[in-house]
Amino acid sequence: MKSKKKISPQAILSLQEALSVIYWKKEDLQQFIKLTLDNPAIIGTINWTATKREIVKELLNRMTNRLDLFENELMNLTLAVTDFNDFSNLKYWDEDGSKIKRAKEAVNNLRSFTKGFIQITIEEAEAKERKAKVEQTTKKALSLEQELFELKEEFNKIAVNKNFQQRGFQFEKFLYKLFLLFDLDPKGAFKLYGEQIDGAFTFQNTDYLLEAKWATEVNRSDLATFCFKVETKFKNAAGLLISIDGVTAEAISSDFKSIIIMDGIDLFAILDNRITLPDLLFKKRRKASETGNIYVTFNSLFK
Repeated sequence: MKSKKKISPQAILSLQEALSVIYWKKEDLQQFIKLTLDNPAIIGTINWTATKREIVKELLNRMTNRLDLFENELMNLTLAVTDFNDFSNLKYWDEDGSKIKRAKEAVNNLRSFTKGFIQITIEEAEAKERKAKVEQTTKKALSLEQELFELKEEFNKIAVNKNFQQRGFQFEKFLYKLFLLFDLDPKGAFKLYGEQIDGAFTFQNTDYLLEAKWATEVNRSDLATFCFKVETKFKNAAGLLISIDGVTAEAISSDFKSIIIMDGIDLFAILDNRITLPDLLFKKRRKASETGNIYVTFNSLFK
């Protein structure tokens, strides 16, 4: 395993020189250091009444003597100074341009001594970020799988409920949890001017009204009623009808253009983690746009 490269003594001396000359006013230097460093243990113990060079020397001595505590802070300070390119604070006191010249030379000198160190530091940071993303993705995938398993068990319990009215309310709550799991900003059931709306959600900047049916196949009259609800709302609103038992053969019509339909097979494909809810919505909506068919089964989508 390749050992982590340490910042060289020449780089420390160059950092000390650069910090001493990039600001003319001690207060500006103090502000720069405080904004760069996060550890209050090192900032709060510096004698800020001393000269700039004394302050910088004391700061770097403490950091290099306790790299076990301040190595990351030393790296952050080094990176901040190598990135320094605004020397306008020196102009007021720089009659002959020597102060700005000296500051630029000091920063360039530091860059020359830390080039390899900074590259390795960047590579290590990128590797750490990649590792964190993989861990986060893995953790999220495991969490999603567990939550889908729990939702599937909840669905199976709802399915054996003989009280159909109670089952309907349970199904609405189940769908709310499912849409929340996939960050689709769900809203619960509500009434609007006497109309009962089972729910709503937002997907790809489009607001959807949701209607959920379980007891029987949805017929043409049900679809027409739901389409009317959708089309009398916002101009760009759409509708998602979830019918566990599907729809009757004569229900589908080319007149119904504002909705798409999911059934029990679609729902189980999501709960079994064969497809995500957003991906299924996207594929169904695209198929409806391409063919005019608002009810395409899960298996048909992948033929």
